[in-house]
Amino acid sequence: MGVRPKLILASQSPRRSLLLSRIGISPDLISPADINEDIIEGELPRDYALRLACEKATKISGDFPNHIVLAADTAVSVGRRILPKAQTIADAKYCLQLISGRSHRVFTGVALVKSNGELLKRVVETRLKVKRLSEVELKNYIQSREWQGKAGGYSIQGSAESFVTKIVGSYSNVVGLPLYETRNMLQGSGYIL
Repeated sequence: MGVRPKLILASQSPRRSLLLSRIGISPDLISPADINEDIIEGELPRDYALRLACEKATKISGDFPNHIVLAADTAVSVGRRILPKAQTIADAKYCLQLISGRSHRVFTGVALVKSNGELLKRVVETRLKVKRLSEVELKNYIQSREWQGKAGGYSIQGSAESFVTKIVGSYSNVVGLPLYETRNMLQGSGYIL
């Protein structure tokens, strides 16, 4: 039996590392990919998440041939509109007001470059409904700063989970890495679990 290839996680997200650890996987190296994350005009949320994941995995695999590179990217959408990764209070308010009382979707693109260079890719979709947020709830959540850097302006693993009235699909997908699909892709790549 050959030597197991190393696993490189092409993500700076501590949430993704934590999710992997929950299924007993610890990347050999974390190497975030610096790519342009601008949305292409007319791009659908599903396509956007998958494109970014593939670009990240492909970029980092060039630095680590013969290893397995795992990358993911998450997009939150209302209809065809892709919500930003909230960097400012204005971003967070915009996102939260848009999803308040409505359904939205979370797409995570997962891309894995096998040690032989083959690219595996998958998009996972989760549908959620958020209660109508009161002004006080909105203000308190903004003050918590949990939304910083989060797609759609919220972090489901924080206090925002109490706003979710319905979830259809993978919870870990909303956090940032669908574990069922990721495990299957890693098994399919020859990574021994």
